[in-house]
Amino acid sequence: MSGIQSDERGSSTVEFVLVGTLLTVLTLGVLQLALAVYVRNVVHDAAVEGAYFGALADTDTAAGAARTAQLITTAVGDGIGAQVTAVETDSVRGPEVQVTVVATLPLVGLLGVPAGMEVTARAPSESFD
Repeated sequence: MSGIQSDERGSSTVEFVLVGTLLTVLTLGVLQLALAVYVRNVVHDAAVEGAYFGALADTDTAAGAARTAQLITTAVGDGIGAQVTAVETDSVRGPEVQVTVVATLPLVGLLGVPAGMEVTARAPSESFD
């Protein structure tokens, strides 16, 4: 072969762009997955902390919900739009405080599916009795 078919000048530049784009997309996907896992862990840990705080003998469930919201806002900001509810429930083990957090599941940065993630935590209620 001769002429234009055998001329490979400039092919390394095209290969670099194609492989570089693929690696960049792959890296950004891994970073986004890590962010989503981090946000889920923050929401879960905040719900657990809020449930235990709301279950203390000298506090109420509203204080547990406020504590949960404060922890989430401190860790990830208001970007995930977390809605926190706390209620007293009865279970086989006795009275409990249940904290439920509904938040955005991040897909691109902190933007994502509204109400795409729901986390519930329970803690046994304490009393002075």
